Amino acid sequence: MNKVLLLLLLCVFAIFTSSNSAPEPDPILDINGKILRTHTTYFVVPVNHKYGGISLETTGNEKCQLGVVQEIYDVHGGSVALLPLNPKEGVIRVSTDLNIAIFSTHGCGDQSTVWQLETYDSKTGKYFIKDGGVEGNPDPKTIRNWFKIEKYGHGYKFVYCPSVCSKCKVICKDVGVYMKNGQRRLALSNVPLVFNFKKEEFTS
Repeated sequence: MNKVLLLLLLCVFAIFTSSNSAPEPDPILDINGKILRTHTTYFVVPVNHKYGGISLETTGNEKCQLGVVQEIYDVHGGSVALLPLNPKEGVIRVSTDLNIAIFSTHGCGDQSTVWQLETYDSKTGKYFIKDGGVEGNPDPKTIRNWFKIEKYGHGYKFVYCPSVCSKCKVICKDVGVYMKNGQRRLALSNVPLVFNFKKEEFTS
């Protein structure tokens, strides 16, 4: 009798556990339907083909004052690496915290190309995105370095809404494009930049 009761309790526990475990977020797919992976680089290909991909460009008086911009003519721009919160995670998934590193030939030595949110620009009312972020180390000091990717229409969008710090107060907004000084700067916006990913292919 005790064995039967124990078996029933184990079955109930297994059903309760399985019904309350949250499913993993969907993996992100590239334009060929392949799952995005860590240790792989991708081009950001806007759904609106009027403009090109994204890259780093000088945005101030200093050579290495770099911001993330959408190219006007370059179809591909620079490639990006997506770095999830869990470095052992091999698949890139929607709605999960990650760092974004962009590859560029800006010639600024060892300067980090991880995205980070700039401080508020009172002249434009915008939060722009620049390089110089820190990879990993989630805490209040690195809260500006974490982004997410969400499914949107026929593509994806970048979102700033980090959840790596439960005690931090953050704003949650899409990442779009704002024209500043002739550059299409990436910034927090009500209108997202919608895109797909294309795997960077290397030829020997």
